[in-house]
Amino acid sequence: MDDVPIESGLVLASILFILGMIGVLTRRNIIFMLISVEIMLNAAGLAFIVAGAKWAQADGQVMFIFILTMAAAEVSVGLALILQIYHQLKTLDSDAASKMNG
Repeated sequence: MDDVPIESGLVLASILFILGMIGVLTRRNIIFMLISVEIMLNAAGLAFIVAGAKWAQADGQVMFIFILTMAAAEVSVGLALILQIYHQLKTLDSDAASKMNG
């Protein structure tokens, strides 16, 4: 079985990261922004796995497990904040949330 070249994996990771960054910068809905951040985290994890596979070490998989743990914590805190923002403002628009005082 042929191995996938490292360049292909890194190109895919960079494309995913750029798509996630574009999603964060262009979307106004907080949930879509959270999804875009998750795409960026997964792209970083993919880059770690590809690099770890290139040098035949398990460091990439260990870092990916750390990234998954961090993403789970980020989602739980992010969704709690989103629920509070929606409860207060009745909208998920990030422009409305940026005008909050207090």
